[in-house]
Amino acid sequence: MSKGKLQKFAEMETFKNVFQHPFSVISDTPFDMKGHWREQYFHNDNPIVLELGCGKGEYTVGLARVYPDINFIGVDIKGARIYTGAKQALEEGLENVAFLRTSIEIIDRFFGENEVQEIWLTFSDPQMKNVHKRLTSTFFMERYRRFLVDGGIVHLKTDSNFLFTYTTYMVDVNHLPVLFRTEDLYGNELTEQGRADNQMDDKTHEILGIHTYYENQWIERGLNIKYMKFRLPAEGALVEPDVEIELDDYRSYKRPKRSGLATSK
Repeated sequence: MSKGKLQKFAEMETFKNVFQHPFSVISDTPFDMKGHWREQYFHNDNPIVLELGCGKGEYTVGLARVYPDINFIGVDIKGARIYTGAKQALEEGLENVAFLRTSIEIIDRFFGENEVQEIWLTFSDPQMKNVHKRLTSTFFMERYRRFLVDGGIVHLKTDSNFLFTYTTYMVDVNHLPVLFRTEDLYGNELTEQGRADNQMDDKTHEILGIHTYYENQWIERGLNIKYMKFRLPAEGALVEPDVEIELDDYRSYKRPKRSGLATSK
């Protein structure tokens, strides 16, 4: 590990807004704040919104600035990434922000039933080879149900045609209520006419104006940014879509090399 990362990890140990619980820790020690984030950390009764795979935390911090009456928690396994957003939140005095360093595969160990109102998935790895690692798969939807309120909202913002197409099939085959969906968010979708045609509400318009560092790189390369939000009911069996989906034919900024396969489930 580089000296810079070691310094960040050491400094982050002093951050009051960061909780570090990788699998090796949580498997032995239960997370005492599960179900009690509002009273034990935020000290309010405001809604809780998660950003899963938050990276440097630009979206988490950006959302917290826009909505001071909502609590935001960014989750990522990479501590060196979380450091940036956590430090910025502290410097700005944002009391409605927290960061959790852990594996998203065990996210349900940190939140109690009905504790979370919304989930953001911003530029998640498409995981084209392994559906069980895909953050919009039914595998993860079942985990989200353990702490998301009935009908809670899931947002997906992505540059990946594969992930967007897969999620569209997953949502449609399970009849999950779609609130908004577009394949070109920054084409004509944010114009007044585009918003009217697609029924984008002002809140969504404002939120979607927040860009991450990598998102700006993809926009500069001419890649379409795709977005959808849908509700996740607490009841009902979920099934995986039985379809073959064409793999992304480009290599996203700083993403691993694409598979040589043409299609995947």
